[in-house]
Amino acid sequence: MLSLNEKEVDHIATQLIKGMICFYQIDKKKIHQMPDDEDYFNYDLTEAEEDILDEIDENPDNFAEFTKMEPAQEYQMMQDFVDRKVKERNLAEDLVNALSKPKASTGFKFLIDGSKYKAEWAQYRKGKYEDWVKEQIDSFNYSEE
Repeated sequence: MLSLNEKEVDHIATQLIKGMICFYQIDKKKIHQMPDDEDYFNYDLTEAEEDILDEIDENPDNFAEFTKMEPAQEYQMMQDFVDRKVKERNLAEDLVNALSKPKASTGFKFLIDGSKYKAEWAQYRKGKYEDWVKEQIDSFNYSEE
């Protein structure tokens, strides 16, 4: 049964938001993070990161993998934030418009960062990612049964 404390959940959520992928080493209760291949395909792994990947290949049952949300989940999170938190109609319309275009998250971030909602968005997103990490823990535990 995989069980992480709030500090560990917070750490993993923070790393996922930064574009990392995390592996929780069950026997040592240690979190390893490295760039997600999809985002950093030109990134050269360090020797330590390569060693961790080798360990994961040798003993996959000793590691729980945590990944970022899928683009559709990220989109829904941004849409929900606009619907629930943004009170100014013009900004809400601009954000929804940004979400309807290519590179939606980039446009959304640009508008949010220039608004009074920047800190609230960061807190909201962090909370949603912490919930996402907990869902992945539940999924890991369910698949172990």
